[in-house]
Amino acid sequence: MTQNAPKCLTEVGGRPILDRLIHNLRAKGIERLVVVVGHQGDQIREFLRHNAGGIRVDYVFNAEYRTTNNLYSLWLARQQVQEPFLLLESDLVFEAEMLDGMLYPDRIAISHLRPWMNGTTVVLGSESRVTAFRPDCGECDMPRYKTVNIYSLSMKTWQTMEERLSGYVSDGRLGVYYETVFADMVADDSLAFEAVFFNADRWYEIDTLVDLDEAEKLFGAPSPATDRSLVSLESMAIHA
Repeated sequence: MTQNAPKCLTEVGGRPILDRLIHNLRAKGIERLVVVVGHQGDQIREFLRHNAGGIRVDYVFNAEYRTTNNLYSLWLARQQVQEPFLLLESDLVFEAEMLDGMLYPDRIAISHLRPWMNGTTVVLGSESRVTAFRPDCGECDMPRYKTVNIYSLSMKTWQTMEERLSGYVSDGRLGVYYETVFADMVADDSLAFEAVFFNADRWYEIDTLVDLDEAEKLFGAPSPATDRSLVSLESMAIHA
């Protein structure tokens, strides 16, 4: 499904994921997007040319998208981002009102764990502050929560993060996630993320065909049947 199109243009309930994101951001007053493109980036540009709804869009091209990860993509966007901003990934579906708590600096969207979830989790301390990042959803001796992959960053946090991203890039560590930098900053107390809970039954991160089916149940009617034994949403890793 992503061989000839970027994942963010995959439809959920007959509507591209990116279209839902644009609607949600516009509903909360977002006026500018900085979009990092790679795989089939021209399709994203063409889609947003017609569907940005008045939001200004600036683009950054990651020519090394096949061999790098989102840490490098975020680093590439550093010169375009000189103000507090909302960082999010484009394989998410969620309801617009869930962003309300994210419109403040240094917030992280998290969710109670569900069996379908995988990837980075966090540990919370007092006053819903993140005290640690963990790389997976496996067994743990303390409660953990899934990251939704939406963050709001203050200018101070972003300046510190930009320096650390540059260090990773200088060291040639281009294949890691930017959550690694968040984890470092939380560990040395240079970042204090306040958690914002997303209803675990009203958002979905789409990485696989199973995810797509489940998201369809939440956000729209099933799409026409296809031979899903031959394709995989994980065949191409993209950042936009």
